Order: sequence, then structure tokens, then C-alpha cells
Amino acid sequence: MDLGLNIASAGMLAEQTQEDQLSNDLANASTPGFKASSSVQQSFGDMLLYNTKTGQYVGQIQTGVEVKKGTTDLAQGPLNPTGDPLDFAITGSGFFAVKTASGVQYTRNGQFSKNNQGVLVDQVGDDVLSQSGSPIQVGASGTVPPTALGVFALKNPSQLGNNNFSGTSAGRGTGQVESGQLEGSGVDPIQAMVQMESALDAYTAGQQTIGTIGQTMQESASSVGSIP
Repeated sequence: MDLGLNIASAGMLAEQTQEDQLSNDLANASTPGFKASSSVQQSFGDMLLYNTKTGQYVGQIQTGVEVKKGTTDLAQGPLNPTGDPLDFAITGSGFFAVKTASGVQYTRNGQFSKNNQGVLVDQVGDDVLSQSGSPIQVGASGTVPPTALGVFALKNPSQLGNNNFSGTSAGRGTGQVESGQLEGSGVDPIQAMVQMESALDAYTAGQQTIGTIGQTMQESASSVGSIP
């Protein structure tokens, strides 16, 4: 395959991955406790060019880019008062823990409620856990003391697709729980839109490059076929 096609297609795949990540961030711009992620592009490395007859060094050319594993910005988001006694936010480091069908997962989204058994649950009905790993009972007044909720430190937190994180619990986090508030999303919509426009421009440039190379190859093939 033509080297130019390889470079252009690799660039388009990298920009498509970034577009998908940015689209997900924008979709969660109002999700409590959501943490924005970023993809990292890295060059495959340069190819050295030499004269095939003399062996003389001519120069070098980039061979394209690849997308490495992204990072998640775990910085503290703004706290938004809600007045709901079952809304909670962590100021500082740490995560809430919820017991899911796939095991214990962790989240910064403290938008909780009470189920039919009077237990504190998250938005999909999973039990919220105390520091000891037990479900939390909602009081008769419909409230839960902030100190009843566990705050967990995590080693190697990895973002899942449901606003939860996986990771290894490392004891209690240093953050404090506040009731009647929710942590805002960590997504900056304006910045995300600007990045999406840039990624789309780069993707379009790759399409145009492939179209130009294809046209050139077609003309070359036609010219070779017409030689007597």
C-alpha cells in the first residue's frame, strides 16, 4: 500500500477515536461527578530515506500516529447545592462505593435515593456502601448522616462506561462528604467543542489526502496502460 495512504488512514483513525471520546464527554457535561478523559496521540516514528543506488541519506518521513491509552482528569469539580438530603458530594479525594452485579465499583456521583427496603441506592438501584462495606439504611426522616457513607481511596482508578470506576481500594480517602450538594461534571463544554472542531478538520484533511492519492494512482495506472 502507498505510504501516504497508511499515514492518512492512521491519522483519521486517531482523530475518530478522539471524536468519540469528546462526544462522550459532551454527552455527560451535566452528569454529576463525571470526569473528563483525554486521548493521547503518539507518532509511530520516522522512516529514514536513502538513495537506492548510492545509499546516501536523503531525509526522513513520518509514518503516522497511533492513539495511546487516555487519561482521566480526577480534579475536584464544582459543588452545586440541591437541597435534597440524599444528594452527596465529596470535597477532596476519594470515591463512593456501590455494590453492582459485577462487584464493587466506585463513583463521584452522589445523586442517591431510597429503595423499597429503605436502603440508600444509586441511580440504577445499586446499594451505596459504608466504610465497612455494608448497605446504608435511610432514617425515618428520609436522611442519612454524611459520616455514614464510605469514602474510599483507589489505586489505579480506571473509568468504566457507566460513570463508575474500577480500582483497588486503599483504605479511606481524605475527602469529606457534604449532604444536599452534588459535584458538577468535570467537562468544559466550550473547550470540548473547540477540540471537536480541530479533530474534525484533521479528519477531513485526511479524507482529502486519500482522495488526492487515489486520483494520482488512477492517473498513473491509466498512463502506464496507454504506453505503446
